[in-house]
Amino acid sequence: MKISPDALLFDNDGTLLSSMESVVRCWTAWAREYGITEEEFAAVELHGRPAAEIVADLVPAARVPEALARIERLEVEDVAGGVHLLPGTAELLRALPRESWAVVTSATRELGEARLREAGIDAPLVIAADDITRGKPDPEPYLLAARKLGVDPARCVVFEDAPAGLEAGRRAGMTTVGLATTHTRDELAADVVVGSLADVTAQVTAGGLQITAED
Repeated sequence: MKISPDALLFDNDGTLLSSMESVVRCWTAWAREYGITEEEFAAVELHGRPAAEIVADLVPAARVPEALARIERLEVEDVAGGVHLLPGTAELLRALPRESWAVVTSATRELGEARLREAGIDAPLVIAADDITRGKPDPEPYLLAARKLGVDPARCVVFEDAPAGLEAGRRAGMTTVGLATTHTRDELAADVVVGSLADVTAQVTAGGLQITAED
């Protein structure tokens, strides 16, 4: 696929970087603290969803604020050494004009920015869970990013590794690129699916930004 968009919108964890080991470690410890069984924990989708939604699925409403604060603290404290760049991330971001991209994460701003810093990513714009009322698969996060960048949603490309994120991109009317980093290719409904950002190249031409994604 070759496309000339005005903006590229990246999910964070599983797309630009991986903190999967930290995520599993922290959520497993959190589940033990709150007496959640392995069966209950396994039945809930963790990836690509705001922590507030996950916590609300697992604990009584009265305990949600306390439980949410606890998992946030566990994850922030576990960032050091628990985050690494995924293939192709550094090379692709270096090729992009700063005004042309943003990170759209389901994490809170504190956690999302902590992970980005640990991975050495200086994002020009971050849309986090704190900024929205409805998380992915709702299109609100991606529509907000387009508005902040001042671009037409139809001229944006979304890069996502999670089905919920890809659905959010589609519902926002954006071109979608699925990354088979945490899900299999047949689980990802996107305009094109690639192995990682190593399969994506960017070139700035006289006519603007040109993106090539090789399936």
